[in-house]
Order: sequence, then C-alpha cells, then structure tokens
Amino acid sequence: MAEPEVQAQPGRVPPRFELEQDNDYSKFLLHSKTEIISILRTLIQKGAMLTVHFDQGKSFLLTTLLALDPENKGVVIDRGSDTEMNRKALVAEKLIFTTQVDKVKIQFSLNSFLETRHNGQPAFYGALPETLLRLQRREYFRLSTPIACPIKCIIPMKRADDSAFIAEAPLLDISGGGVGLMVSHDQSDLYKTEMLFSNCKIDLPDEGLLATTLRVRNAFDVTTKNGSHYIRAGCEFVDLQGARLSLIQRYITRIERERKARLSGMA
Repeated sequence: MAEPEVQAQPGRVPPRFELEQDNDYSKFLLHSKTEIISILRTLIQKGAMLTVHFDQGKSFLLTTLLALDPENKGVVIDRGSDTEMNRKALVAEKLIFTTQVDKVKIQFSLNSFLETRHNGQPAFYGALPETLLRLQRREYFRLSTPIACPIKCIIPMKRADDSAFIAEAPLLDISGGGVGLMVSHDQSDLYKTEMLFSNCKIDLPDEGLLATTLRVRNAFDVTTKNGSHYIRAGCEFVDLQGARLSLIQRYITRIERERKARLSGMA
C-alpha cells in the first residue's frame, strides 16, 4: 500500500511540469515503446516513489508502480489508503507522474485510471504512456550539498512595489553549470523561468565567496517520502569563467574526495 495521499492545501501553487513544456524539453521526450518499458521496469525494480498530480495540479498522491501487464500494454499502480482520494484519482481526466532516480528526473502522464487487483489487493491500472520525459543533463558533475548544515545563496531581489530585499535560498546541489535551490511554495513567484538575478553570493566552505549572476531555467514541485514538499528552482550560472569556475570545481572535488574517503573507511 502506498503512503497516505495528500490533497493540496488551498492556495498552494500548482506545480509546473517540463513534460508539458514541449518547446523547451522536447529533446528529452522518449517515444520508443521499448525505451519507455525499460524505464518503467527500472522504477518497479527500484521501488521508486512517484508523485501523481491530478485535478489541474491541485491534488496529488504518493504511489509506486507494481508491475507491467503480461503484454506490456499497461502498468499496475499501487492504491492509497484514503478512499476519497482514490475515488478522485479514478475520475481524473489526466494524471501526471513525477519521480527522480539516480538524479534523473522522470515524468509521464496517463489519461485515466481503471480499477484492478494485484496479488489479491486493489490497485489501479493505466495504459502504457505514449511518451516519457527523461531529463538528464551530464555537462557537469552535480554535487548534492549538505542538508543538515545547508549552504545559502544570498539573492538581491525586488518586490512588486520596486523595493529591494534580500532572499536566502538553501542549495540542494551545485555544479559547474549552476545550482539547485530549495524554495518554499509561498516564494515560488519569485523564481519564474528566465528570471535573472545579479550579484548573488554563495559562501563555499573552506574555499571562498562566489559572486555570480543566476538565471532560472526551471522550477518544479518536489515531494519527499514523508509527504513534505517544496519547489526546486534550477538556476544556471551566467558568464561564469576563470577563477570563479575554478572555485566551484575545487569545492566539488574536495567534498567528493572526502565522501569517498569516508565510504572506504579511510577518513
């Protein structure tokens, strides 16, 4: 049985999905049935937790994929424990699935659910998706930053009345190409795609202060296994060269070296 479903609170900003932004993400869309089946099988084998968004993104539930049908024409999906939310999912006109496996974002949609059973238990059934988005960028190695003691990005911003203020956003990850920022839903309007932030500052421990310009490239809803959620704003560095890029590379190399040393028992 999947973890309990959660219905979005009133006023929660509906998430944006790269799957529905064809112009920007078409190169990441898979159309091959063989490739789609392969990825779905991986999600089943890993027991990946998926968020299913419906009701125009206003509601969502957490689930897992249980199996593909014998003819590979559809997928069996775990139900939740809340009868009312299961009912709403069954009558939804469109359901968008999102997850992340090995830092690769996966998204696909189904037009509807049917009721079925799996190993004697109630489950959902949906036709095999015609397309699937696999968003994987490997231009730079991406390092996940500490959660317990987060690194902060200091961003000068302006309010609607043109007054200035300073925003702080914890880093989720960093690479030579940009950063992932953790943003609360009530601040999501401040991080719209293509927004440009100048004079941002990131203090990289034991390396130095990085001053840079950031451009927001994407923003999407993330739901953790315990049901909490936030917006991940993916930002790219603008014209980052020379010493500033070297600063990031030194930090990433050192942290990764320390991580490997701990894993091997040498630290």
